[in-house]
Amino acid sequence: MAAPNDATSGPQPTVVETSVNLRRLKRVGARPSFLDYIVSIWDYRHFIYYDAKAKVSTNNEKDKLGSAWLIISPVLNGLMFFFVMGILLKSGRGIENFVSYLIIGVFFFQFSIRSINASSRAIFSNKNVIHAFKFPRATLVIAANLRELFLNVPVILTLLVLIILLPPDERVTLKWLLIVPIISLQFIFNLGFGLIVARMSSRFNDVNQILTYGMRAWMYLSCMFFSIDRFSDMPIVMKVMEHNPLYQVLFMARGALIYDTIPSWNSWTVLALWSFAMLAFGTVYFWKAEESYGREY
Repeated sequence: MAAPNDATSGPQPTVVETSVNLRRLKRVGARPSFLDYIVSIWDYRHFIYYDAKAKVSTNNEKDKLGSAWLIISPVLNGLMFFFVMGILLKSGRGIENFVSYLIIGVFFFQFSIRSINASSRAIFSNKNVIHAFKFPRATLVIAANLRELFLNVPVILTLLVLIILLPPDERVTLKWLLIVPIISLQFIFNLGFGLIVARMSSRFNDVNQILTYGMRAWMYLSCMFFSIDRFSDMPIVMKVMEHNPLYQVLFMARGALIYDTIPSWNSWTVLALWSFAMLAFGTVYFWKAEESYGREY
């Protein structure tokens, strides 16, 4: 009778010891370095553009008037402020062409309101996408701001038509082209501020409620429907208001569109510093919490 085969007999496999450098291993889902994060955002530039463009076409699609509300809403707001502030409270005393002065304030300020509000909802409203795919979350905030920029184009065109048609009519000059760099700086500021509120609201939804009151206070500090000359006897208050970036946006736009003046270098400097500083801080602040977006707390 043959003896059974010994499972332990025969040649044994050679065991090779291999050292593993743990320093090269990366935790799944770990936050990339800041430079890699910026590069990844650039790699997703096509996603940002098409996401913004797609949401422009579906904006207000459930309303019968659709995207017309983009124009109707600021016009109605302008009429309301004109009735209350211009007729009842007479806040337009001493302001040349108060009607155009007011609608520039309403139209430009609402661009920032819409952009910041859209940014605050960017993470929460895209949780399903965040859970399903790995990509830089800042692209959602950038897409939201780009969408508002696209939506703002017909609004600005309507604004220019109203300035021409409403008495006293204004003469179109080359200075009107200055609204392009003004809006560009406003967009950069909106994006930087939006990245900050996007991170905050992703953790604390109450931030959205606080924003409502904060933006209302900001509106008054930006001289949307009255002149800063009201505070001529309070130089400290005037100085603070003059360094308000949205005040500078309105001041510069009004000068170019209705007062035929070129904004001073001081105004350009204040607005540019605010815009790029806000974008730099907002990007770093948002990147710091990259791993936390989409998690349930």
